[in-house]
Amino acid sequence: MIRMRNIDLTLFVVLLLFVIFGVVMVYSASYPYAYIQYDNAAHYFHRQLFWAVISSLFLIGAMIMPYQVYKKISPLFVMFTLTALVLVLIPGVGVERNFSTRWISIGGFLFQPVEFAKLTMLIYFAYFYSRKEAYIGHFGKGVIPPLIILAVIFGLLLGQPDLGSATLILFSCGMILFFTSIRFRHLFLLASVAVAVFIFFAMMSPYRIERITSFMDPFADAQGAGYQLVNSYISIHTGGIIGNGLGGSVQKLGYLPEAHTDFIMSIITEELGLFGVMIVLSFYFFLFIKGVRIAMSARDEFGKLLAIGITFQIIIQAFINLGAILGMLPITGITLPFISYGGSSLLITMISAGILLNISAFSNKYVEQEG
Repeated sequence: MIRMRNIDLTLFVVLLLFVIFGVVMVYSASYPYAYIQYDNAAHYFHRQLFWAVISSLFLIGAMIMPYQVYKKISPLFVMFTLTALVLVLIPGVGVERNFSTRWISIGGFLFQPVEFAKLTMLIYFAYFYSRKEAYIGHFGKGVIPPLIILAVIFGLLLGQPDLGSATLILFSCGMILFFTSIRFRHLFLLASVAVAVFIFFAMMSPYRIERITSFMDPFADAQGAGYQLVNSYISIHTGGIIGNGLGGSVQKLGYLPEAHTDFIMSIITEELGLFGVMIVLSFYFFLFIKGVRIAMSARDEFGKLLAIGITFQIIIQAFINLGAILGMLPITGITLPFISYGGSSLLITMISAGILLNISAFSNKYVEQEG
């Protein structure tokens, strides 16, 4: 039985504070657009606040539920994920926005199956490779089976299309595989195939090619493909060291699209300056250090691999988002974990963090008993 003294209260409190920070920034970044679209400046704020409360309850639930339970229901998670990703592609079921079909409407709320897929694949990979550690040197028996499921999910996500999320899941699962006892030549082969597949699908679509070329030189088409990135640059530049003050962004007044979702960090930089940037980066660095320590102290292989997967998935997602707003990576539509607007994204990320806390609590419990 997990007790409160076994919980990492520092990580728990920091997570809740950061979610509150995210809700505040969603309101600040969205109120002009929300007022124009819905005649209600607090439209996105109310929705994000609702999901923040719900997600916090799920965080506590995941923190209490023994993480070993997920091993038993991992196949069910995979079946549900595959079903949901197929349903989203069916006309009339999936909801299309911005030329992508990534949502299913449930009770007036939009749910993204890909968010569930992110966590499902981490659980499944950790479950499989923790059981097959003795066979990990056998490529066909000990390595390949989960990769088949991963390839199917990758293909379904390309059908939405959502290469960004597909790539995130690919890299996150790859990190789990990296921390097993897989042979180097097998790992090198898989990494080469993954890079080749990414390049192939990135270059086969004119839309994706435009995304890639626009981040290299956004000013070449500042009113077209480079519009978002150019306005992100302006937002970041005007923020300076201390920013323009909370609510003081100019770019959110119709200049920067997706200000409360993909580009919320640009608004944070404009309003809170370098100080705000350091707060956000410090949080992710803190979470990374905590996550690695939790993985290293896990009592079993499943807990270790799952903690590694959760930690790296959150950090890789943050890296992709921050790289996009800085023009270092193509714009993929990947949101900033814990901060960007989005209910299903916040919910799954908080559940993942709750599982991380539970793995930590079990380790602390055994240390306490051994002491």
